Amino acid sequence: MKKDTSSTIKRAQRFQVILIGEGILVGGIGGLLVLLYRLCLEGASKGLNQILDFIGRDPLRIAGWFAVLFVMAWIVSRLVRYEPMISGSGIPQLEGEMVGKLNQRWQRVIPAKFFGGFLCLLGGLALGREGPSIQLGAMAGKAVSQGLDRGKTEERFLLTCGASAGLSAAFHAPLAGVMFSLEEVHKNFSVSVLVSVMASSLTADFLSSTVLGVDSVFQFDILKALPQEYYWMILLLGVVLGITGAFYNWFTLKAQSVYRKMEKVPMVVKMMIPFGCAGGLGLTVPKLLGSGHALIEELTHTEMLLSTVIFILIGRFLFSAVSFGSGAPGGIFFPLLVIGGFIGGAFATAGVQFFGLDPGYVNNFVLLAMAGYFSAIVRAPLTGIILIFEMTGSLSQMLSLAIVSIVAYVVATLLKSKPIYESLLERILGRQGEVEPEGKGEKILTNYVVHQGSRVEEQRISEIEWPDNCLLVVIQRGSEELIPRGRTKLQTGDVIVTMTDDRDGVMVQEQMEKLCREMF
Repeated sequence: MKKDTSSTIKRAQRFQVILIGEGILVGGIGGLLVLLYRLCLEGASKGLNQILDFIGRDPLRIAGWFAVLFVMAWIVSRLVRYEPMISGSGIPQLEGEMVGKLNQRWQRVIPAKFFGGFLCLLGGLALGREGPSIQLGAMAGKAVSQGLDRGKTEERFLLTCGASAGLSAAFHAPLAGVMFSLEEVHKNFSVSVLVSVMASSLTADFLSSTVLGVDSVFQFDILKALPQEYYWMILLLGVVLGITGAFYNWFTLKAQSVYRKMEKVPMVVKMMIPFGCAGGLGLTVPKLLGSGHALIEELTHTEMLLSTVIFILIGRFLFSAVSFGSGAPGGIFFPLLVIGGFIGGAFATAGVQFFGLDPGYVNNFVLLAMAGYFSAIVRAPLTGIILIFEMTGSLSQMLSLAIVSIVAYVVATLLKSKPIYESLLERILGRQGEVEPEGKGEKILTNYVVHQGSRVEEQRISEIEWPDNCLLVVIQRGSEELIPRGRTKLQTGDVIVTMTDDRDGVMVQEQMEKLCREMF
């Protein structure tokens, strides 16, 4: 059914109510899908440990396990070739679709990502479940949108709802799911999307908690808040995290480049590299395999030597880059939290040995470093703070979490390190080319918030050079809706609602964001 101008505007008047219902539906479907994925990955982790115990040092069993690993590498390479959109995290692909530059086929992405991610974790690759979970949830949203014959405007709302449901179900983190989907995916905090995303996230979290319980992902022993006398160490840690976060982004992209330079090497051979490394590590240092959840538990519940912490940190860092750089379906979200935690562990252990830090505060620095490292790499500090709070169940560190996240964010920005998902999206677009809109003549409604210091702030509508093929529908100012007139002066916080044809959506969005964002 063609979505013309009148039907699009009429439906937009009931958006908030409609989207709440659709958000609950997406949350239910996406939550169940991600819950099943999470259960399969937990089974894969346990299965890997049982396999490693079984093969022991028996040469014949070791050879058989390597043969199985190479078969899994072959299957994963075929899945990636079958549907290239499942490669890597899945979050850059979602961001590309949100701005109309990529088009994912949910019918292919869901089964391929699900099975491919399962095989990667069963093989022991250092990848996370969060990126695939977000992509799976978003594809559930797209499936609902197409099943209900919704337009592009609603489809993007439902993609955001699905992304929120995916992260919520993956980590028992409904607030982080809401914040990440708005801060990183939708990049808009309008009321319409906020309420529907919350409904979706809470629905998914309810389903996940019903089956898996309400315990936080990490069981941290945080005895008490860090005294202010140690806050100088928080500032120093933030600087360290900003520098190492920028290095992580550079190294991850460099690892991808190394794989891509092997143009004449078949994809199956490239995929055998991380699977082969996983086989070798399984015989020598098995604790480096998998998502790394057990490593954080060990770090926070036992006293590790500084040399051991540094060894695991370097090992996880290198193996994560080898695993993700290959293009295997899996995320970097959880692995980077593990690396950040070990940076904090190394920092605090050194503080105990050289600066007289009370050993009881080591876990505080592990927690702080996870949030700061995430902020430096992803450049989403609010999500990082809320995520760590929900994953650990600790409320006592909010001030110190905010400080370390801001410092790490600033340092990484000064080093001119781009957010990792933005860099990965640029790589995808450069490799595959931007997908042109299908051009069905469908109308898209989009919201843009007027930021302080932007080009349109305190300007009359008649004084602004608006993009071609763009209609200003309404100006939302608080609870008021103003009809756009030439003499209407825009203010900070105004929400400009535009309508454009889907074929012009990408061009209009890029120009509108330049107009409405800060000039610095």
